[in-house]
Amino acid sequence: MDSVDVLIIGAGAAGMMCAIEAAGRGRQVLVIDHARSAGEKIRISGGGRCNFTNIHAAPKNFLSQNPHFCISALKRYTQHDFVALVKSHGIAFHEKTLGQLFCDGSAMQVIQLLLDEMKRHGAMLRLNTRVETIERASDGFVVKLEDGPVHCASLVVASGGKSIPKMGATGLGYEIAAQFGVRVVDPRPALVPLTFEPNTLERLKPLSGIALDAVVSCGKTQFAEAMLFTHRGISGPSILQISSYWREGDEIGIAMLPGVDVFEALRAARTENGKQAVQTVLASLLPKKLAQTIVEQLAISRNMADLPDRELRRVEAAVNDWRIKPAGSEGYRTAEVTLGGVDTRDLDSKTMAVKALPGLYFIGEVVDVTGWLGGYNFQWAWSSGWCAGQSV
Repeated sequence: MDSVDVLIIGAGAAGMMCAIEAAGRGRQVLVIDHARSAGEKIRISGGGRCNFTNIHAAPKNFLSQNPHFCISALKRYTQHDFVALVKSHGIAFHEKTLGQLFCDGSAMQVIQLLLDEMKRHGAMLRLNTRVETIERASDGFVVKLEDGPVHCASLVVASGGKSIPKMGATGLGYEIAAQFGVRVVDPRPALVPLTFEPNTLERLKPLSGIALDAVVSCGKTQFAEAMLFTHRGISGPSILQISSYWREGDEIGIAMLPGVDVFEALRAARTENGKQAVQTVLASLLPKKLAQTIVEQLAISRNMADLPDRELRRVEAAVNDWRIKPAGSEGYRTAEVTLGGVDTRDLDSKTMAVKALPGLYFIGEVVDVTGWLGGYNFQWAWSSGWCAGQSV
């Protein structure tokens, strides 16, 4: 039977970072993955340029049943630490918006960085390798793989969540947690487009493809970024962000002209040219089709001069206080990450180890720590992987 010090399930961002750190400490490390290539989600991220971290990464940018859990890892291995690693490999990058850092070239550069570091420290990698069974041993674990069993003193689960199943995502990490009595917070798609019910979709069908900057809110949480109307509902960065906070039955609010006093703009237009239609005025502020749809939904056909203030207020509300209840989300198929996961109450925040079962670790997306859109989830992968790598 083969034997290693550390077996890591998952050759993604967290798994490879853990391998680098553990091997760098002299541990014999084997990383396995059922995919044909390492770092598949890294490869497709950021439109192929990999939004590898965010310069503003802080605990406030993460969701969890225990919002304090991520503090230790994020402080011990920061975005600045990973940026230094990127620089040391000569990878050119740039800040896009809101602190998001992207490679100037291909996301493959980040994957190659991780593979090179693993090789430099002697970590082994086996792809196209599936886990069949895992058993507890007196001195660690025995993981039965397709090509035979492997004994390890430490087992690290970095298998990710359920998002983007076409990339091979599965619920393996949650199954392993359940096998060893580790609690799991119900997973759900996050950073995902929201969908409308058929009648609403039919009404908004002409808007598909229209994008605009908006402020989108759910409860007390709001995001000011771009929004996109789709043939299924709404998407874009602001919608993806709010989807992590939205639950079925919740209403979201959308301001499509944030920072513009629509009521005063309409009143001024009424004074300047009362003969023009409301749609004409709105079309000077919003995309033409959107202006037309709003006016049609309000059933306003009179000219500006014939509209009292209360009607202008209705228009204002339709533009900057649009309230709507999404029917659902597009699900794991298009979700960028998975919300929920291995319950942080059962993990040590400094090491990512299961408190009740020494030698078992969970890192990355499989854990109930989910970042905002914009490089935060990669930073959690780097930070949690680094912490586990210091302990295994």
